[in-house]
Order: sequence, then structure tokens, then C-alpha cells
Amino acid sequence: MSEPTEVLTEAPPPEQPAQPPQSPPPAGKPVAVRATLAGVVVSLLLIAAIVLGSRLLRDFDSALLPYAVATVFLAFGVAYRYTVWVSAPGARRLFKKGFGSFFSAENFRKAPTALPRMIATYLGFQKFLGARSRSRWAAHQLIFWGCVLAALITFPLTWGWFTFTSDSGSGPGYEMRIWGFKVLGFNALNIVGWLMFHGLDIAAVLVIPGASYFLWRRMKDRGAITGQRFAYDLLPLICLIVISVTGLLLTFSSIFLHGGGYEFLAILHMVSVVFTLIYIPFGKFFHIVQRPAAVGMQLFKYTARQDDQVFACKRCGEPVDTAPYVENLRGTMRDLKLDFDSWAEYCPRCKRVLRGSAYLNHVKKGFK
Repeated sequence: MSEPTEVLTEAPPPEQPAQPPQSPPPAGKPVAVRATLAGVVVSLLLIAAIVLGSRLLRDFDSALLPYAVATVFLAFGVAYRYTVWVSAPGARRLFKKGFGSFFSAENFRKAPTALPRMIATYLGFQKFLGARSRSRWAAHQLIFWGCVLAALITFPLTWGWFTFTSDSGSGPGYEMRIWGFKVLGFNALNIVGWLMFHGLDIAAVLVIPGASYFLWRRMKDRGAITGQRFAYDLLPLICLIVISVTGLLLTFSSIFLHGGGYEFLAILHMVSVVFTLIYIPFGKFFHIVQRPAAVGMQLFKYTARQDDQVFACKRCGEPVDTAPYVENLRGTMRDLKLDFDSWAEYCPRCKRVLRGSAYLNHVKKGFK
């Protein structure tokens, strides 16, 4: 591979005899088949888990059937999209390197606390967002933890994995059972009971200000407005707000309105939740599924730094990144048949200098 500043002058290749046209195989068909198969397998596994976890549907609430069906479609979509994603050369390298580091016994021996620390800081508290903006970090944390809390409550309830039962039928004493086994007994009238029955309301209170901030920012910030798309950037935030508001209104209706308008709100809430679950694999929220692979890549870079495997810029000598990461980037460029993988060996400043020099030497001369 030549250096970026060199110009290759090669003789034109000799003419080859004409070949009869051949019809290329349909692009993407094997990937689509693998992705569909993965989606079907994951969906069937989830259905089996729902049936078994609800004790052969004895604990399954038929009123929650639309939500359960939506989660099956969600499982299919996530498996399909993830398979397509990791089939691309760049993502495939990220997946292999990331999860290889994630489950590496050697990395665990070198830095036993690195993985849990990165899961907490990179995946949980997303400290990298705080370096960009404290307000964006705070809003993202509200959305993240609100959605995590809602998922931990909604999915097991929807699948019939845990239930709340009362001997008297109306409380105040309740038992929480997981897969039919008693886990916790509580009084609905004390603080523990209130938290158990209002966990989704707490999640909604967390999500609404976070999603509203990002929606406001995308309406006002010029940088955000320039590249945003309604279906990709605005629709997910609107869905989160609608789900949270309708969920709170259901509680408001049952407590203060004696059930007035409850049926309409329940249908509106169900439609918004089902739509969002089906939309997740094909919208911006898919990055939630991709993020663990990025954690593995951070661990891959961290362990290389521990071994002092730092790659220095070939022009100025400043550190660019870890040597394994740079080689992985070059390999991705070769996989994509991009003929400039040596550019990865230079720091950003030197790349700009080399591009400017190439422009002055090879483009401007044509105007003299």
C-alpha cells in the first residue's frame, strides 16, 4: 500500500478478450436468509419461554396478549437486524473483537476489574456523554434508567413470569411470585407496596423530562436540526412521551376519576407501547442492542493500553490509538476494498496536512 502522498502511475492493463455477460447472484440473499432464520429461532425460543415461565399459561394474563405478541415481533426484529448488522465487514470485526475481549480469560487475568467498571461507566452511566454535555448526559440518564425500570417490570408481567396474588382478592396483603414461587410478601398500604404498584409511574416520571429535553433540543439546536429525520430522531422521543403520559393518566383515572376514560386510555397506551416495541429494531433505539459490542471494543482498547501497545503517528509521532485497534481499522478498510487503509496510521492533524499538501501539489497545478 502506498503512502497517502504518493501518486501511483501505472501502465494501463492489457485489453482482455470480451467475456460473455454473466448474471451476478442476487446480492444480500444469503444474509437475508440467515437473518430470517435467526429471527424465527429467537421468536420460537421466546414463545417457549413464555409458555414455560407462565407455568403452561396458568399465570398468563390474556388481557396482556397484545403486549406479549409485540415482544415476539420485537425478538424477531432484533435478531433479524442484528444478524444483518454483524454480516457487514466493519460490524463483523467489531463484533468479533468486542465479544472476544468481553469473554477473554486473558483480559480478565490482566485487569479483573476492568469489565465490571466499563459496564458500569460506559453502559450504565454513559460517562462519555458527560464529556460532551452535562445536560444531555442527565437527560439520557433519565431516559435510560426509566426505560430499564419499565422493561424490568413490564416484560416479566407481560410474559406471566411473575404475578401478584392476594388471599383475600383485594389486599392489602399481597405476594409476588416468580414462576409460581413466592419471592416477597408485602402490604399494599405501606411504602414497599406503593413502590411495587407504582414502579411504572416512577419510570414514566423519569422518562418524560429526559425525552422532552431531547425533543426540545431537536426543535431548537441548529446542529441537531440540520441532520435530523422525523422517523429516526423525533418519532422515538414522541413515542416515549406518549407511553409515559398515557401510563400516568391511567393511574390518575383509576385514583381520581373512579375509572373515567380508563378504557380509552388503556387502548391508547397499548397501541403506543405495541408500536414502539415493533419499531425498536428498525429505528434509533436499536443502538441499545448494539451497545454491548461497543463495551467489548472499549475493553479491547483498554487492555492494549495496559500492555503499552500504543500506535504513534508515522508523521509526527503523536499517539493515535492502540496498535491492535489501528490494525483492526486497517483490516476493516481492506475488507471494504477501500484503497486508503494507510491513512489510519496518521493522527487527525497530519491527515489534514497531507490532504492539503496533496491538493496543492496535484490539483492546484492544473490551474497554473
